[in-house]
Amino acid sequence: MPTAPVIRVLIADDHQIVRAGLIQFIDEEGDIKVVAEAASGDEVIQLVREHAFDVVVLDISMPHKNGIDTLHVLRRTHPQLPVLMLSGFAEKHYAVNLLRAGASGYIAKDAPPAEIIRAIRTVARGKRFLSETAADLVAEELTRPEGSQQALHEALSARELQIFRKLAAGQSATLIGEELHLSVKTVSTYRSRVMEKMNLKTNADLTYYAIKNALLE
Repeated sequence: MPTAPVIRVLIADDHQIVRAGLIQFIDEEGDIKVVAEAASGDEVIQLVREHAFDVVVLDISMPHKNGIDTLHVLRRTHPQLPVLMLSGFAEKHYAVNLLRAGASGYIAKDAPPAEIIRAIRTVARGKRFLSETAADLVAEELTRPEGSQQALHEALSARELQIFRKLAAGQSATLIGEELHLSVKTVSTYRSRVMEKMNLKTNADLTYYAIKNALLE
């Protein structure tokens, strides 16, 4: 009886200890093998250009090119490559937006190893992976009556939400630009877009909204 092909995985996280922990339990599975690792989005893009992978496990927060930007690049260059987003952020803040942006799944870093393994196998088969929490969020989106009011931040894209959270935490446009490798002008454009979509006027309004809706870490 022929053996099933091994699922080749690229792990991307800027913390070596996180990568090591993931590799340790993933490689215990007979049908999954971590064949490469990356510490930044730029490394991910380069590795995907040079090698074939079945799944990319991609952290949201990384230097030089974060996971959101990297996801957008991979969707353009390798649209069929499954990308499982890995994050320490609560699913309710990012899951739906990242699925809309083309992620194959979204899983929290503190998920049990068995669930992460199940997620990798699921997206490798070309299916979407949804944790119970994320599935509930998607169900809420689908069953919301037409014309009913959604939370203001739910109208933001993944990138807009990311910048919104940084602004609400008190970071300057200059610092945000340095962290995300964007120009100050681009950050300011995103800020204006966020303000318009959420009908807010000042950064203090952003902070108040973020605290009220538990959007700050």
